[in-house]
Amino acid sequence: MSKSVADFLVERLTKWGVNRVFGYPGEGINGILGALDKHQDSIRFIQARHEEMAAFMACAHAKFTSQASVCVATSGGGAVHLLNGLYDAAKDHQPVVAIVGQQSRNALGGTYQQEIDLPALFKDVAAYVQMVVAPAQMRHVIDRAMRIAQAERTVTCVVIPLDVQSMEAVETPPREHGTVHSGAGYQPPRTVPAAADLQRAADILNQGERVAMLVGAGALGAGDEVLQTANLLGAGIAKALLGKTVVADDEPNVTGAIGLLGTKPSWQLMKECDTLLMVGSGFPYSEFLPEEGQARGVQIDIEPRMLNLRYPMEASLVGDSKATLRELIPLLEHKEERAWQEQIKENVRDWWKILKARAMKSANPINPQRVFWELSSRLPDNCIITTDAGSAANWYARDLKVRPTMMASLSGGLASMGSGVPYAIAAKFAHPERPVIALVGDGAMQMNGNAELVTVQKYWQSWQDPHFVVLVLNNRDLNQVTWEQRVLAGDPRFKDSQALPDFPYADYAKLLGFEGILVDDPEKLGSAWDQALNARRPVLIEARTDADVPPLPPHLTLEQVKAYLSALLKGDPDAAGVIASSIKQASGNWLGKNT
Repeated sequence: MSKSVADFLVERLTKWGVNRVFGYPGEGINGILGALDKHQDSIRFIQARHEEMAAFMACAHAKFTSQASVCVATSGGGAVHLLNGLYDAAKDHQPVVAIVGQQSRNALGGTYQQEIDLPALFKDVAAYVQMVVAPAQMRHVIDRAMRIAQAERTVTCVVIPLDVQSMEAVETPPREHGTVHSGAGYQPPRTVPAAADLQRAADILNQGERVAMLVGAGALGAGDEVLQTANLLGAGIAKALLGKTVVADDEPNVTGAIGLLGTKPSWQLMKECDTLLMVGSGFPYSEFLPEEGQARGVQIDIEPRMLNLRYPMEASLVGDSKATLRELIPLLEHKEERAWQEQIKENVRDWWKILKARAMKSANPINPQRVFWELSSRLPDNCIITTDAGSAANWYARDLKVRPTMMASLSGGLASMGSGVPYAIAAKFAHPERPVIALVGDGAMQMNGNAELVTVQKYWQSWQDPHFVVLVLNNRDLNQVTWEQRVLAGDPRFKDSQALPDFPYADYAKLLGFEGILVDDPEKLGSAWDQALNARRPVLIEARTDADVPPLPPHLTLEQVKAYLSALLKGDPDAAGVIASSIKQASGNWLGKNT
């Protein structure tokens, strides 16, 4: 029996090291599904509940493996569904290849059922989009899609009409004019700046008296070099959300997250520094960086297009973070004056006391910060943590102390709701031996998470290690947006928009054969986490939390205070509870410093 184009595609993906694809079936990819069925010994098809979830899974799989990952979808609606997850990958610079079906070539241009101009549709999100119209084209198209995705850490897309999938494969194109003869495989280069550029950067850093570092996802794997650099320069280290696991949170000069979800020590670090070193970060919010002209700047990034974009830099170094820091470190002078760093450490010590005081404040019924505070000391050494967009990301950013052996991620650049559970599923497939914890709000759970628990039910017994925990913050409110309405727009909570129907998450988990734990008493949070982290099957913890507990920014501006008061004066339906909780949280600022 002759080999089909679809068979050749699957074999070529195997040659590129792909061992699983995430997707959802449909007529437009029947040929590809048949080929995957025949090649189950080399590539496993992971069935999500929705194509968007498959793309989220591919993005997370790329994050947790540092390898190009693949998702597949049918033509028409299936292709459209992929887009949000693919934009997540594109915004977070992850190598994802989307393979999409299309109607047969003879029907194209005839407004046929499910016919969409797919190259046009994917042109914005994908750096390379190509439709395969002849068997001999398949080899070089998939090779280019894989290579570009890896080399540029981006999204690529291959569109394959249904009739082409079943045609006889051409493994070796004829050696003639008008053909392309490609090869598989890619190894990233070692990219470091020129010696003169490194010396210019070192001179700036050596002259600085108050050095601040900001590290992001591009610095993952360079934690030792980041710490060594900070110790030489007497610097503090702030972390963008995607760089949370670059260095441990218990390092005394690590100020934690930066931004609206960040910490006061990070805000102070940027407010008072005279030199800024950004490593592998595209953190976008200028109001949380030094004022222009306040600090001299040095930036390290592997992508030239991300240099000098967030702050005016005197030295912009194109290079891999780990390799570049290794070249830079011998040029740095050890600063004898440590008053700046000692002040940073004091700020960090005070901040952790404040966070504990805030977390232990009473609420109705549970303070969401305490849910995360109780988890923090119980985190397994080699766990993988995912979190969703929304208020859960606030507490994840601030209250969890991560260690270097852990992995963690979320939808960063896109900040898309509904990604937490599919991210966790992908993490478990990427590292089946490691415990995985998903931290999700009830809005995201109702949007996507409940459905993807069915995916967990389908696959969990095949995982090497069964530890898989989903936390749901059940506050019956789209809480992050509610607080943004109050503090950023000056509007009261819009109940019709923000209120969520209650749902029995723990009972639903039990229906799926998992352990379901309902917690509405803060004193039982610790035992609930202990039970969940030691269970031999997936667990869902439903924590009944108080929507009125404010996610206080690291620094309240006059505009934010005015907007907040305006929202309350306009008749916020939860004003009484919001005021009471805000007073409690604000009191934690001074109580924490004196405990």
